[in-house]
Amino acid sequence: MAKGQIRKALSGYYYVYDDGELIQCRGRGIFRNRGESPLVGDIVEYSNETAGSDGAIEAILPRHNALVRPPIANVDQAILVFSVKEPDFNTILLDRFLVALASYQVTPIICLTKMDLLTAEEKQQINVYQQAYEKIGYTVITAYKDEPHLLEKLSPLLAHKTTVLAGQSGVGKSTLLNTLLPQLALKTGEISQSLGRGKHTTRHVELIEVADGLLADTPGFSSFDFNTIEREALTYCFPEIAHYAEDCKFRGCLHKQEPKCAVKVAVANGDIEAYRFKHYEQFLQEIMDRKPRY
Repeated sequence: MAKGQIRKALSGYYYVYDDGELIQCRGRGIFRNRGESPLVGDIVEYSNETAGSDGAIEAILPRHNALVRPPIANVDQAILVFSVKEPDFNTILLDRFLVALASYQVTPIICLTKMDLLTAEEKQQINVYQQAYEKIGYTVITAYKDEPHLLEKLSPLLAHKTTVLAGQSGVGKSTLLNTLLPQLALKTGEISQSLGRGKHTTRHVELIEVADGLLADTPGFSSFDFNTIEREALTYCFPEIAHYAEDCKFRGCLHKQEPKCAVKVAVANGDIEAYRFKHYEQFLQEIMDRKPRY
């Protein structure tokens, strides 16, 4: 039995990378019977007894995480691509992504695109947001149109990691992907003025080596829901709220009406950004309004 990583899934085949070679494999029927499916990114055990024939995936080793869109496992980080203009920078959508990624234990890198479209005054406001997110502990990078050094800026962040792209539609995910993986030549669509969103082509998922790391060759996902996040866990998806929550009087404080809530004090003192706490409250309500699962 050999061990490798699924780097591509296409037309019922899984392509397992092992020691510099891609082995074409089929999945055993046992996975279908269990309702399981091997995913790109999975570390698997496979057999390949006859040279020149297809191998067979025998076992999927425990995953660190598994995303649904794109269907990929063992993701280390996501580059969140958000434009600062056309469409305008959207903090509540960004925070939805940050919360969802935290629930999957995926590290976010915030990439702000279209910086060249800003006026001096608008750039000042974006700098305020950038500093706020960096203070929380997030990595934030900025990108200008046709920036020649973008790959150099991203390369150290990609090394030894499995990375996906995510972000709202029409912000330049495909353009960024083309910069990182020019061999793909993904179609990049103009933002649709009528719909306020971009267009892109859907492709199979493949992990491609770039900058000593692995990058999924798909523009990824553009929305998240909170169906798998419990209300008590939401606090820990906001790092700065989790920090102050340690001093709340009640364990499991939801920072609503509870007395001696250290998070509410931190918001009042300006130690937690008011818009971030407002988003926390909105997401908490969304989770609490969710229909129970049986």
